[in-house]
Amino acid sequence: MNILIIGATSGIGHGLWRHYVESGHHVAVMGRRKNLLDAMAAEFPQLTFAVQCDVADIGSFNIALGQVIDRLKYLDLAIICAGTGELNPELDKIVELDTLSLNVMGWTNAVDAIYDIFMCQKYGHLVTITSVGGMQPAPIAPAYSASKAFQINYTKSLQLKSKHSGITVTEIRPGLVDTRMAKGEGLFWVMPVDKVVRQITTAISHKRKLRIVTRRWRILNWIIKHFM
Repeated sequence: MNILIIGATSGIGHGLWRHYVESGHHVAVMGRRKNLLDAMAAEFPQLTFAVQCDVADIGSFNIALGQVIDRLKYLDLAIICAGTGELNPELDKIVELDTLSLNVMGWTNAVDAIYDIFMCQKYGHLVTITSVGGMQPAPIAPAYSASKAFQINYTKSLQLKSKHSGITVTEIRPGLVDTRMAKGEGLFWVMPVDKVVRQITTAISHKRKLRIVTRRWRILNWIIKHFM
């Protein structure tokens, strides 16, 4: 397969990149940190095409996506892992706006641009990585929880839109994962990245509509949805 992973230099995105290149797939990776992208391309030079960009910079992202298509010609699978989340109990406006710039504006541009490519191809599998945090308002991170709620509902809308189009849309909704995004005191049920990646790749291969990872977070998601 030809695969694109946006936000691939760390965490879940990096784990997914490693899984797919070690399985022999061609993977284009996008991220902001050039040194990490260069290291990934050097480790698997025949299978990795690395492009530096900032998803929040819409012009930069669109140029980078064009470079990916010029190189790979087509995409079978695109996974959007890019996102940010800061604890912001003081409600610093700059922090809130920066979060929305990436998690809403840049994210939407990326999703729609890839969806348009799949529409032209008449096939493709789009995967969004959202968060259980989008199910419940968080007073210490308002923009993060609100932006993840936006992503959840936007993905659901695309799932309705894509019926009978040849396009598959999957939402992956993790709980807390052992990455730099897991912040704060008293964290619980923090999942190892490798376990999360295994469950995500299984859900992708089965073309699931929604997968909440891991199982214990499915229970909490259900409780939040029905009782909170």
